[in-house]
Amino acid sequence: MSLPSLPFERGSLLEVPGAYRDLRAEQGIAKVRTPVGDEVWLVSGYDDARALFNDGRLGRSHPDPDNAPRLSRSALLGGPAGDVATERAEHDRMRGLFAPAFSARRMKRLDGDVGALVDERLDHLAGLTPPADLHAELSFPLPVLVICRLLGVPYEDREYFSGLSHRMGNTLDEEAGAAAREELGGYMAGLIDRKRREPAEDVLSDLARELDDDGTIARLAGTLLFAGHETTVNRIDFGVLLLLANPGQLDLLRADPGLAPAAVEEILRLAAPSLHGLPRYAHEDIEIGGVTIRRGEAVVITPGAANRDERTYPDPDVFDLRRPLPDPHLSFGYGPRFCIGAGLARVELAAVFSRLFRRLPGLRLATPERELPRRQGHIADGYAELPVTW
Repeated sequence: MSLPSLPFERGSLLEVPGAYRDLRAEQGIAKVRTPVGDEVWLVSGYDDARALFNDGRLGRSHPDPDNAPRLSRSALLGGPAGDVATERAEHDRMRGLFAPAFSARRMKRLDGDVGALVDERLDHLAGLTPPADLHAELSFPLPVLVICRLLGVPYEDREYFSGLSHRMGNTLDEEAGAAAREELGGYMAGLIDRKRREPAEDVLSDLARELDDDGTIARLAGTLLFAGHETTVNRIDFGVLLLLANPGQLDLLRADPGLAPAAVEEILRLAAPSLHGLPRYAHEDIEIGGVTIRRGEAVVITPGAANRDERTYPDPDVFDLRRPLPDPHLSFGYGPRFCIGAGLARVELAAVFSRLFRRLPGLRLATPERELPRRQGHIADGYAELPVTW
């Protein structure tokens, strides 16, 4: 019997293909074929995804990495990473180094700074003659400004490292993605070395005190720079589109900006710029959902699909600011690998969506959503431009 093949056809980027729902209903955890021809277990159900995120028998490393099934040609998420013997200890060490930068206390202190940056960008946007590109004027520069300030990366280097980030996210050319990752790691190593001589109040200065003979810290700092702006850029774009597509919900937010945190959670749940999925490898046999995942087999967890599991969220495709969320969405993962940048993303998104439609109450698309230019061949689908008027 032939297996379903990834990626599933997608119309609007605001939608998740119905094939995920069908497989979830028919098989639960299902075998599928990846774009490179390998077989993997697809996890699109909420309970299964949460359980496997939390299962210590799965890892990013593979017992036999040269023969590991691949999800794509991505250098970041296409195949295995790390070593089975050391993965957990190394993960714990690196998380211990990076987590303090994203503590709740630090995020609370950053809140006012982020709000001021949003106000600056909105003042700039309001001074332009519409139509204007919201992506270029707000969605892209804001997260870059924030992550640069937090890490201690020069904002004037933004075009350089954003170009590297874009190449790192390539899902079609592993060699190009790996080269970009190494180059970004080298760039970060240079900055960390400079911070040893000229320390400041930033994350790279904190990391400069750590001995890093093999470049691991610099590479992870580069990945953090990549993740710290790429994902939030997309969530701002998608959030604007979701609100504009649901005018009743937008009216609620306009009337009560205090609903911004609820709007953020619903945006995070529904916005699925990436359906690439997160690869994991079984370090031993796992029985779950009526299937046996054998040692060495690949599992791809797809949070964007799991967040629309009808068994967890009634009317899962409906955008509802007043939706009760007894179970948290999985956009930041779950368990030991829960994203350390979740607090920062929430601070940025709340600052944007508590202000944007008050500052520009007539904001609307200047181009229909289905005609917006997209980025393709990337870990996260997204929009190259977001023309708006007001």
